[in-house]
Amino acid sequence: MNAIVDFLNTIFWGYVLIYGLLAVGVYFTIRLRFQQILRFGEMFRVVLAAPKTDKEGISPFQALCTSLASRVGTGNIAGVAVALNLGGPGAIFWMWLVALVGMATAYSESTLAQLYKVHDSSTDSAVYRGGPAFYIARGLGLPWLGGVFSVCLIISFGLVFNAVQANSIADAMVGAFGVPKIATGLVLAFLTAFVIFGGIRTIATVAEYVVPFMAGIYLLVALYVVVTNITEVPGMLGHIVASAFGFAEVGGGVAGGVAAAMLNGVKRGLFSNEAGMGSAPNIAAAATPVPHHPSSQGLVQALGVFIDTLVICSCTALMILLSGAYVPGGELTGTQLTQSALQEHVGAFGPYFIAIAIFFFAFTSIIGNYSYSEMAMAFLGLGSTTGLLVLRCLVLLMVVWGALQAVATVFNTADASMGLMATINLIAIVALSGTVVKLTRDYFAKRARGEEPTFDASEMPELKGIDRSIWQRD
Repeated sequence: MNAIVDFLNTIFWGYVLIYGLLAVGVYFTIRLRFQQILRFGEMFRVVLAAPKTDKEGISPFQALCTSLASRVGTGNIAGVAVALNLGGPGAIFWMWLVALVGMATAYSESTLAQLYKVHDSSTDSAVYRGGPAFYIARGLGLPWLGGVFSVCLIISFGLVFNAVQANSIADAMVGAFGVPKIATGLVLAFLTAFVIFGGIRTIATVAEYVVPFMAGIYLLVALYVVVTNITEVPGMLGHIVASAFGFAEVGGGVAGGVAAAMLNGVKRGLFSNEAGMGSAPNIAAAATPVPHHPSSQGLVQALGVFIDTLVICSCTALMILLSGAYVPGGELTGTQLTQSALQEHVGAFGPYFIAIAIFFFAFTSIIGNYSYSEMAMAFLGLGSTTGLLVLRCLVLLMVVWGALQAVATVFNTADASMGLMATINLIAIVALSGTVVKLTRDYFAKRARGEEPTFDASEMPELKGIDRSIWQRD
C-alpha cells in the first residue's frame, strides 16, 4: 500500500500537478487577457456590493470568507518558512507569480461552479449546491467522474486534512502553553461541532466574522514589523526578486539556486492558495452573486487567492526575512522559524502570538474544509440529515484523532486522493474553458455598456445542463 501511494504521489505531485496547475493558470491568464491584473478593481466592486435577499444563497462576502477560511491555514505560517528554508528568498517571488496566474484559474473554476449550481431541498436549511462534481456531471456529461471527484474530496479535505490541521493546533498548544494534546483535541472537536452542525449557513456566518478578525490582527502585527524596519524593506523586496533569478547570493545553505527557489515557491504557492484544486468552487456555488452573473463569483474567489498568497504569505515572509533568525538552509524551519523571527521583533509575546494565529488559521480551515465535503455529499445523493450527521461525526473523530497522533500512510493517502481530485478538476475546467470565455465576455460587455451584468440563460441557449430557473430574468 505504501509503495502504491508513494508512486501515485510521485506522479501527481512530482509531475502532473506542479506543472499542470501552473500551465492551466498561464493558459487561462492568456485566454482571459490578463483580466486578474487589468480588471483587479472589479474584484473589490463585486465583494463590496450590497447582498441581495435570496433564501437559498449566502452573500458573496460570506463565500469569500469561507473559502479564505480553508485557504488560509498553517501553510501561511509554516509553509512560507519551509519555502524560505529550502529555496531562499527567491521562493517568495515564485509564490507571487504562481498566485497571479492562479487567480485566473480560481476565477474560471468558481465561475463554472456558479453556472452549474442547482437548487437543493434535501435538508431544512437548504442552500445552493454546486462545485466541480456538478460541472463535470452537467457540463461534460460525466456523472461517474463527478462521483470519483466527490469521494476524493471527502477523503482528503473532509476527513484527513482536518486531522492534519488538528495536529498542527495540538503541537502549537503544547509548545507554547503546555496544553495536553487530548485536551486540545476535545476542545477543538466541541468548537467544530458547534459550527458544522449548523450547516453551510452557520459556517458562512462564523467565517464572516472570524476570518476578517484573524487576518486583520495578523496583518497589523506584520505592519508593525514592516514599519519598524521600513528602511530595510525596499532592499529586502529587491533581494527577493534578485534571488529569484540568481542575481543575488542567498547563502550556502540553499542548494539548487534558481531551480530550488522556483520549485519550492511554486509548490508552496499552489498548496497555500488551492487555485485549481477544485476545493473553493464548492462554497462559491452556494453564493447568490451580486451582480447576478456567474462571473461575479469567479472574481470574488480570484480575490481570495490574492489575499491568501500576495498579502498574508508575503507578511509572513517579510517578518522572517527582516529578522536575524533566518539562515538559508538552517536548522530552524516551519513554525519554529516564524516564532523565532517574531520573537525578535516583538519580544516574548511572539511565539505565543504565532501559536494563537495557528489555532485560528487551522480551526477555520477545518470548518471551511467541512463545507466543501458537504457539497460532495449532496452530489453523491447523501446530503440528507442522516448522511450529514454521519459525515459530521466522522469529522469530529478525525479532529480528536489528528490532535493525538499523525500516521504518515494516512496523510500520504490523502495527498494521493487530492492529487487525483485536482487532476480531474484541471481537465474539466480546460474542457469547459470556452464556456468561461463566453461568460467573461458577456459580463464585461454589459459592464462596458453601463449595465449591471445580469446573466440570462436564454441568451446562451447552447449551454447544456444548467438549471435555467436560477438564471432566468424576473
